[in-house]
Amino acid sequence: MNATTMKGDWNKTKGKLKQKWADLTDDDLLFAEGKMDETVGRIQKRTGESREAVQKAIDDANEEVGH
Repeated sequence: MNATTMKGDWNKTKGKLKQKWADLTDDDLLFAEGKMDETVGRIQKRTGESREAVQKAIDDANEEVGH
């Protein structure tokens, strides 16, 4: 996943992640350049999913929005 690419479509990616995990809030999905690990950690904590599962979900959602 390319953080620069993700930044441009993060709102779309965020929507896909909220569809997958309805408990996520906008605060959980704050994206700050250079802080993707922090974002993955917040999602992991909220969902109880493994880090790998969260990373795959982000990658899959990002791919769906056109990258």
